[in-house]
Amino acid sequence: MRISLSFLLAALLLGGCANQNIKHKDGSSSSREFSVANLAKSDVDVACELTQREALKSLKLLTDKLYKRNPQEYRKAGMESVDAATARLFDELPKWPESHLVKLNWEESFKLTFLEGYTGDRVYAFMSALTSMVMASYEHKSQFYVTDELSAQKLYNSARNVEIAVWKLSNAKLPSGAKYLVTNTLDGEIANLSFEREFGKVIADQDLLAQLIEDRSNRAITRTLQGVASFVFLPI
Repeated sequence: MRISLSFLLAALLLGGCANQNIKHKDGSSSSREFSVANLAKSDVDVACELTQREALKSLKLLTDKLYKRNPQEYRKAGMESVDAATARLFDELPKWPESHLVKLNWEESFKLTFLEGYTGDRVYAFMSALTSMVMASYEHKSQFYVTDELSAQKLYNSARNVEIAVWKLSNAKLPSGAKYLVTNTLDGEIANLSFEREFGKVIADQDLLAQLIEDRSNRAITRTLQGVASFVFLPI
């Protein structure tokens, strides 16, 4: 007899198997507290939540890295430290439905990052745009149930938009030849590509979830060849 993954998931929750947690390197745990609401989640709903969680974790880490490489940016906003500047953005997540970032014009915020005369915090402009855009691909939700339906097209488009934003971040320069924001550096003869790896995780996760939703909904994704150098984003 074939048993569905969602049934097994519910059985594990009810059986109290959360005691056998997986501890991650950052100290976080894989455990999920039991809630009756979890019984209304399919395996795909759980996958959506886990993928979003990983994407946001990567975005927070990238924000931290950008501020460490570009400390002048958080000082423009009157922040005293990298941690305070990073928290300024990610403290919005628990109250996301009421956050001003829900209505952020993320396309304009991306472009503001690379405006020569812009005097504000370029890291915040870039990462708030990226976070708002990714959250938009999840319909600005963080909990998903069987009645919810995400768009595979939006998830796919968000992955392409990350690629476009990362290309711009890596290549855009001021008239002086200096980069708008410092990312990867050379440590001796070895290139430090930590930014590419972390952005790559976000792109891969969004693409994988898009494919999962596409298979579930039987609605084909329109795959578009978008030139990253154009700095023109796909709709979300």
